[in-house]
Amino acid sequence: MTTDATSATDATPADGPGILRYAAFATDPAGGNPAGVVLDASGLSADRMLAIAAEVGYSETAFLVPGPGAGEYGVRYFSPLTEVPFCGHATVASAVALAERVGTGRYLYRTAAGEVPVEVAEDADGGLRATLTSVEPRVEEADAADVDEALALLGWAAGDLDPALPPRYAYAGARHLVLAAGTRDRLARLDYDFDGLAAFMTARDLVTVQLVWRAAPDVFHVRNPFPVGGVVEDPATGAAAAAFGAYLRDLDPAAAPAVLTLHQGEDLGRPGTLHVDLGSAAPRVRVSGAAVAIGQEDSAS
Repeated sequence: MTTDATSATDATPADGPGILRYAAFATDPAGGNPAGVVLDASGLSADRMLAIAAEVGYSETAFLVPGPGAGEYGVRYFSPLTEVPFCGHATVASAVALAERVGTGRYLYRTAAGEVPVEVAEDADGGLRATLTSVEPRVEEADAADVDEALALLGWAAGDLDPALPPRYAYAGARHLVLAAGTRDRLARLDYDFDGLAAFMTARDLVTVQLVWRAAPDVFHVRNPFPVGGVVEDPATGAAAAAFGAYLRDLDPAAAPAVLTLHQGEDLGRPGTLHVDLGSAAPRVRVSGAAVAIGQEDSAS
């Protein structure tokens, strides 16, 4: 069911507490990045949210609590191991789940990283697509010693990097280290020191490492190791996509406005597509994608 944007924000889900499962950044449940979604987490403690996320077993589960205003939700995101400040794919998944129940339109997510507006609309094929607008991003130089350590943990050499895309730290709700591979083959071979990289990332407040390869000026293939969340690799990462958009705009301000296409999950057998808009909400970054339900709802009580 869909309604217009005004009526969407005047309604709340009637389903009550329950665990939904959606694949974000894909139209096929076998693609994209699976996310758990609890549309009404009122009364759930942080410990219970973490336990539910561990039971679900996906890289993140989003927990929504209806706010005081129409279309407003407090949102928390948990991986199987920890709470994270922001998660893009669970934002897209939960927004599409909301829209299926109370209608398309505009929502406002209040997250630990800040306020994140989300719009849900029907696409040309009749499916639903969500677009999130990131918090204000920032990009920082990556210390050479940090880069050397990260490369060693990944099993990469300095010569594996693309010199046109230098390493940087980038943030758009969560912090990531951006490393660009010089070839698609280098990106395809991911075999890293799980515990070592987790320790490296924890010490630097990183949520993922954003590994990218440029296929065309506006087309990239990406991968995201996520050991701090207890997951070897995140199949499609909206927060990292937003941070990467900020990274590219910082590297070449003249490149905006532009819409990037990011392909992720192919090496995991879960292909997904993320679109990153660098211009329409500057300095913030907009990330959009589809989402589709996986299976049935379970109880979150």
